[in-house]
Amino acid sequence: MTDDSLFWTRRRFFRSSAATVSGALGAMAMGDLLRASAPPPRPQPGPRPSTHHAPRAKRVIYLHMEGGPSHLDLFDHKPGLVDRYDQDLPESVRNGQRLTGMTSGQQRFPVAPSMFRFHRRPNRQDGAWISELLPHLGQQAHELCIVRSMHTEAINHEPAITFAQTGTQQPGRPSIGAWCSYGLGSDNRDLPTFVVMITQGFGNMQALAARFWGSGFLPSEHQGCKLRNSGDPVLFLRDPPGVTRQDRRAMLDLVTAFGRRQAERSLDPELEARLAQQEMAFRMQMSVPDLTDLRDEPESTWQLYGEEAKNPATFASSCLLARRLCERGVRFVQLYMRGWDAHGNLPSEMRAQCKAVDQPIAGLLVDLRRRGLLDDTLVVWGGEFGRTVYSQGGLSRDNYGRDHHPRCFSMWLAGGGVRAGTVFGETCDYGYNIVRDPVSVHDLHATMLHLLGFDHERLVFRHQGRDFRLTDVAGRVVGELLG
Repeated sequence: MTDDSLFWTRRRFFRSSAATVSGALGAMAMGDLLRASAPPPRPQPGPRPSTHHAPRAKRVIYLHMEGGPSHLDLFDHKPGLVDRYDQDLPESVRNGQRLTGMTSGQQRFPVAPSMFRFHRRPNRQDGAWISELLPHLGQQAHELCIVRSMHTEAINHEPAITFAQTGTQQPGRPSIGAWCSYGLGSDNRDLPTFVVMITQGFGNMQALAARFWGSGFLPSEHQGCKLRNSGDPVLFLRDPPGVTRQDRRAMLDLVTAFGRRQAERSLDPELEARLAQQEMAFRMQMSVPDLTDLRDEPESTWQLYGEEAKNPATFASSCLLARRLCERGVRFVQLYMRGWDAHGNLPSEMRAQCKAVDQPIAGLLVDLRRRGLLDDTLVVWGGEFGRTVYSQGGLSRDNYGRDHHPRCFSMWLAGGGVRAGTVFGETCDYGYNIVRDPVSVHDLHATMLHLLGFDHERLVFRHQGRDFRLTDVAGRVVGELLG
């Protein structure tokens, strides 16, 4: 058995087998079998789907707060909870809803009001209540479309992040960044269409699987390219000692020639994607050092993002690079900030987390606005779920924890055609259930795709005989979020 046999497709197998059938009748019979049994050709890397309507946004910056930030301590102000401190959460509110294994055995569920003050920030309605933990972002309330009625199906991190990023709790589907790469294509042939950066946080951190930014069954050229925050941003960015650019080019040309011959024999579309990635890697050896060289940034940049932006390991640095990537035509930039899983010691962990992201995010919005990029850049902030109103573990006036809560949580959008300066949706007095304008993860995805010019029901990819889409069989465009 040769290596070539590993690449045989069903169609090639039948075609080769037909050569052994003797006589015209046998050949005709085999031809009928081929026409009846051959699957439709798999879409090849290359031309992208056209947008279905005029897009409002050309690109996305998705700020994912891994772990589930507490909506009750950031964007969903519930002053009435102060008088309910340490009271048991009424059963009529919880209503037998699912709990995680971390609190299902608690003898009681004491209400834990947020210990942080909220300020009413001017927006285009009657103001947005935003926590004192986010003073810089609060000054940008006029740019934010805050959704307080998000909900999700998953209650644990792994399936919840998978759902938020791929539209399903089951692994294996393309991420939203990959879908956008597939739909939009690239505006810069020297950088990937989809770039991911990860920052370590200050609290409990869950594992981040590469499939959260994977391409699933889409051609692999659409998977996210992870930029590292230590050492070279991309592995093997530099040629080994003694290897010149001309040497590298000659080696790449030879490998490409072999690869194209193999692709012709095997009919494997992934080979074409790999060849394209090899070419991209070669060009990135020049484009990535230019991207990450911040010496040309003026002093005003550091005033916006903070001095921490000079440290590649910080979230501030990732926010600055996100702006630079957008300027260079990258379509989808995803920043992960880990450490929001505050099961205990929430006040101290939240202070550290918010301090790390507040000024950089506000600076990013201001920077995009000043450079004329915000109107066609969709910025999305949020986690995979929220946190419970009741305390996990011990409760005191200055310390508490919160468990996972998928029934309602807050996210916000900015730029890219959203209705800026607004607050949408409402939760109950306990911040436990949605009472007005629910928005599901599928709805969010449908709305994001709409802003990018796509009908979420028509942006599909045929796989295993079925047309798949990011929103699966659900989702609606939330018109109230559109500007």
